[in-house]
Amino acid sequence: MAEMKDEQLTADPVYEALKSAIIAGDLAPGEPLRQDEIARQHGISKIPVREALLRLEVDGFVLFRKNRGAIVRELSAQEVLNLLDIREALECKALELAVPLMIESDLASARDVIEDYGREKTVEAWSRLNIRFHQILYEPCGNAPLLQMIDDLRARIGPVMRLHVTETSGLERPNAEHKAILQACIDHDTARAVELLSQHIQTTRKETAAKLLRRSA
Repeated sequence: MAEMKDEQLTADPVYEALKSAIIAGDLAPGEPLRQDEIARQHGISKIPVREALLRLEVDGFVLFRKNRGAIVRELSAQEVLNLLDIREALECKALELAVPLMIESDLASARDVIEDYGREKTVEAWSRLNIRFHQILYEPCGNAPLLQMIDDLRARIGPVMRLHVTETSGLERPNAEHKAILQACIDHDTARAVELLSQHIQTTRKETAAKLLRRSA
């Protein structure tokens, strides 16, 4: 029993390191995850490495192929679209809770992000600022589990897919919609803010669906 616990403790940092690398895009979809190499990098045996990889498989980050080992899992088009559906439900609830609790510093921070968004020229910058804008709007809700679920969902979609979504949406349309959502928050119009956010996410989903279908055709 003690030995199993020790292996679990050893697996934890490997799990966290691999998960962080996948989320950051340092390990790309389809990239092989060789247990012997990972074990050498961490100075441990292959047993806790396999434990970490199995946990990552359960969480949807890794795929084990028969007789071929583990790879970084790539989401299917339908899985991405399903996650965007869940995103709408979670984020609309977070905004509904947040609007009545927003203070001027929250609104000022969101304005700053919108201004930065308009000045940037790269998809990577737009993606980063888009995430930050939404985080600022939801943080006042004070519901830590809900915010964690939103962060976990974003991690599941992954950096490559986030860039695809951002590239598809472009600059002008999302920025205009962000401004409208923020104005509803400034007006303390919770229902309007949630409605605009829902439309914003639904439009993103439709654009993403069209691009993914074209890519797979």
